[in-house]
Amino acid sequence: MKKKHVALALAAAMAVTTVGGATVYASEEHGPSSEAAPAWENYDARIAEIRTETDLVKREALMHEAEDELMNTWAIIPLYYYNDVYMQKTDVENIYSNLFGFKYFGFAKTPDNTLSLQIASEPNKLDPALNSSVDGACLAILAFSGLYSYNADGELVPELADSYEMSEDGLTYTFTLKEGLKWSDGEELNAEDVVYSWNRLVTPETGADYSYLADIIARKDDDTLDIAGSGNTFTVKLKAPCAYFLDLCAFPAFYPVPQQCVEAAEGADENPGAWCVESGFVTSGPMTCTEWKHNESMTYEKNPNYFRADEVSLEKVQFMLSADDTAIWNAFEDGSLQFIDTIATDMMATAKEKEEYHNIPNLGTYYAGFNVNSDLFKGKTVQQAADMRKAMNLIIDRQYIVDTIAQADQEVANTFIPTGMADGNGGEFRVNDDAYTYPMEDVVGYFDPSPEAYEANLEEARKLLEGAGYQFDESGMLSADTPINMTYLTNDAEGNVKIGESIQQDFAAIGINVTVETREWSVFLDERKQGKFDFCREGWLADYNDPINMLEMWETESGNNDMQFGR
Repeated sequence: MKKKHVALALAAAMAVTTVGGATVYASEEHGPSSEAAPAWENYDARIAEIRTETDLVKREALMHEAEDELMNTWAIIPLYYYNDVYMQKTDVENIYSNLFGFKYFGFAKTPDNTLSLQIASEPNKLDPALNSSVDGACLAILAFSGLYSYNADGELVPELADSYEMSEDGLTYTFTLKEGLKWSDGEELNAEDVVYSWNRLVTPETGADYSYLADIIARKDDDTLDIAGSGNTFTVKLKAPCAYFLDLCAFPAFYPVPQQCVEAAEGADENPGAWCVESGFVTSGPMTCTEWKHNESMTYEKNPNYFRADEVSLEKVQFMLSADDTAIWNAFEDGSLQFIDTIATDMMATAKEKEEYHNIPNLGTYYAGFNVNSDLFKGKTVQQAADMRKAMNLIIDRQYIVDTIAQADQEVANTFIPTGMADGNGGEFRVNDDAYTYPMEDVVGYFDPSPEAYEANLEEARKLLEGAGYQFDESGMLSADTPINMTYLTNDAEGNVKIGESIQQDFAAIGINVTVETREWSVFLDERKQGKFDFCREGWLADYNDPINMLEMWETESGNNDMQFGR
């Protein structure tokens, strides 16, 4: 799931790119797939094979092959592995989060049964099927319920489901839902709602980024999912046994939504999420949204029809919608906010000294990425384009980013799959073992990001660029005859902008000119999805603890394939 950071809009500038001495102007749209883009059919086929491979040793090997192929494009530039950093008042209890960055506020306890917090600016999408950001997931968890959920210990536990049975071959799951489930408007919530919502997730008209997660489910002859439901019984047939299937049942994209409300909403034909763009939409979780002042605040109140309502002590949750890091910090300091997960860079040192400071591990990677179809690579071969991207990867000072900007003791990254992720076979994926050794064995990754390797990396970068047709002067700077001018796209949250500026400075060390362009959060997401960039900020928190989650997002048809592979 895409890690959020939000900010204010700035005017867009037309990207000017110079390749091999010829200046071209990047169009508003990129593509179709350029000659410099890597072929992607084999990658797509490998992901499909991983989904159906039952031999766990072979499956792990295939996932390493997929990451190798992904990293060999050098379109993915890992920077560091995520930690989850937030501030929480000491008199607030029972807020918890998991390895995937999901935060659970519904069962919090406060002295006056109200909770004031900040997790984002204006949310991009609240429809569980359409959301692809972490802050949106946190709001979905507050308002909706899935078949399963995570408890405070990070364990999967039944939510709407009461129990399930699995067939001996691991292909069929039969869930029994709890009795008496209701939507917030008092209408019955049943298995038919689950069937509708899961099929809606994969319908092209919905346009859900996460539709590919359902590719593990078998299809009927009419191409709908092989699922069925009646009353409180829901049945799913899988293509192959899937160890993480119950994790998907706890993921917001698979949460049931109310069919009548979805389809009756004004503008539903053009916007499938139109039913929940204002307060008052029907929910199924601990809270329901009663007031939404766009770009200012959201108010949630207790849902009396939630089946666990007697466990919810909160009467109201008040969200501050802001991207102003200073205002957020001041509101926490004066007690207006009881929880924040945005800490200004210049306040991190102060924050870390406070009892309210929390730092917990996540499974995810903050990275930057290249649009493989960008005009930046026009006229280059596939290998030359990859060499250009690798060269730029090598000259980024990640330790500076972690120490000076992020400041949360993150681990510098040299792989896309993060430290701590399971391998699906009882071990950890990011290790050297008898089955797999990383290209750079001593640093367990694809390159050496340490400060000690900087000079060697810089020299290799120059050689790679020379091989791609670029010239350097006697001082080691790009020749004026073969300049590189490019843009870096980010939302304008302070930390993300500073990381862009740090990369800008690193690239300038050999004469690459980078313009940092910023966008308001929702505009940024749209432009990134459409490939309207040369180079951009990215972040991914795993949706469940299996490497396939971080690999399948790069399939050609994936809604999360921001780098435009295969397009």
